[in-house]
Amino acid sequence: MESSSSSFSSFENSLSQWDYLSLFILRPILAVVFTFSLISLGWFLAWKLVLVHVPLVQEIFGLRKKSVKPKPPTRRLSKFYNNLDSQTSASG
Repeated sequence: MESSSSSFSSFENSLSQWDYLSLFILRPILAVVFTFSLISLGWFLAWKLVLVHVPLVQEIFGLRKKSVKPKPPTRRLSKFYNNLDSQTSASG
């Protein structure tokens, strides 16, 4: 039993400050950076390949400009009533 506890204490003594820094600070930071980079890469690929072509996403992000059609000078109803007036005036 003593040999295992003494080996554990020698293991603690063998860790330098760099090992503690690496174990408790750098590794978690690198893990988070790696995870976010994978998520970002996946989002970028999904955006370029699929999401740009979805009309709802285009509308939300303002990617598709709504084409503004100019209004015709004579609309259907006004044209209909003008034709009706011209027929009644020609027949009357």
